[in-house]
Amino acid sequence: MATEKTARAIWEGDLMSGSGKVSTGSGVLSEEGVTWSARAEDTDGVSPEELIAAAHATCVSMALSHALAEQGNAPTRLETEATTTFDKTEEGFRLTRIKLVIEGEVEGIDGVVFLETAEAARDNCPVSKALEGNVEISVEATLSSPSPSRSA
Repeated sequence: MATEKTARAIWEGDLMSGSGKVSTGSGVLSEEGVTWSARAEDTDGVSPEELIAAAHATCVSMALSHALAEQGNAPTRLETEATTTFDKTEEGFRLTRIKLVIEGEVEGIDGVVFLETAEAARDNCPVSKALEGNVEISVEATLSSPSPSRSA
């Protein structure tokens, strides 16, 4: 069964001095401000690349969780940070790289298996597939120790 999700962007003015707003159908983003400077100069405001980073971090986490569970080692916790690089190239401005850094609490596996499974999740999640061939995607994955139990 296919699902559809909606986002809406409104832009007013030219690229350099104009501004816009972005929102999602779910309401998780509601009229968030966007500007060229937020995209290219690292100032406050949301950017398309930040939204792609959020989508990619979520997608990889979900794919990794599923793969680990299928191996019999469902994770206790996964934390994924995605960092995008937006740069001027010979072809113009574009998203050039995404770096994924994943830390996980997973019982019963070692770091090598965790990294291999994370690399497979990176390669096979739907967002990675959409970016495939256009954006360099790297992954670093490490296991962390579970938090010690607190005694009352």
